[in-house]
Amino acid sequence: MSETFTQTSFPAARRDSRPGTAPRFRDRIGADLGGGYYPAAHRYHLYLSLGCPRSLRVSITLGLLGLEDSVSTTVLPSPADACDPPAALRTAYETTRHHYDGPLTVPALCDLWSGRVVSNHTPDILDDLALHFTDQDNAALPRLRPAALAADIDAVRQLLGENLAQAQAPALDLLERQLASRPYVLGDTLTAADVDLWVALVHLDADALRRVAAGERLWSYVQRLGAHPAFHEIPRAETPRTEGQREHIGEDPCSSERDCVGDGGRVTVPAGQECQRQALAC
Repeated sequence: MSETFTQTSFPAARRDSRPGTAPRFRDRIGADLGGGYYPAAHRYHLYLSLGCPRSLRVSITLGLLGLEDSVSTTVLPSPADACDPPAALRTAYETTRHHYDGPLTVPALCDLWSGRVVSNHTPDILDDLALHFTDQDNAALPRLRPAALAADIDAVRQLLGENLAQAQAPALDLLERQLASRPYVLGDTLTAADVDLWVALVHLDADALRRVAAGERLWSYVQRLGAHPAFHEIPRAETPRTEGQREHIGEDPCSSERDCVGDGGRVTVPAGQECQRQALAC
């Protein structure tokens, strides 16, 4: 018999209580056309980052819901490699909060009409994309956050931990059992819980990943979802391209130098030297 997910069944989600934690901006997308942030095609822009699990969750959600053309994105280098974040992202934070000098956190959902950051809280961004941007009449699109499963989706998110850093052995065992009689973590249909779980699994440390590989169901689940185009397409920084051509740029992790793009153009600095006026954070 399948186990039922309830928020009270799992340990409390890990929360970052360290001093200096990046401020959260948590406005929401609603359906009120009279004002505020309502959904509209080409109104919003997302800043994502390479190597950031939160950004990957957002990227997968955009792909699953077919929103790539209506919500534009900019993919930045990983926070560890980012030098000077784009002026547009920095301006959005400063427009939202006067004299803002904290880290520029991604994912960040920005309103192009006002120039402000709507939200840098990933669960809110994911939920708003699923609830307010999707064509609810299109039966071909998944219902990532159906009302009947909303509490279970939140419970899985809590189980995995807010930052999805490492799923612990009891959680992996529970999820292995959960997939014994169902193709997806909450039943017969793919939901936001599967996006959260898949990203958590592919970002496990080596020991935990070996534990997953030893279990037939979880490993099969990782491979099966990974074959889906939306899950397979991990966001990458792009070079300018001609029509019909898509190229990606990468960096040699062993290189002693890094390329940084600042207001004055591209410069190369020795690894380890600070070249960012404001930190980029995931």
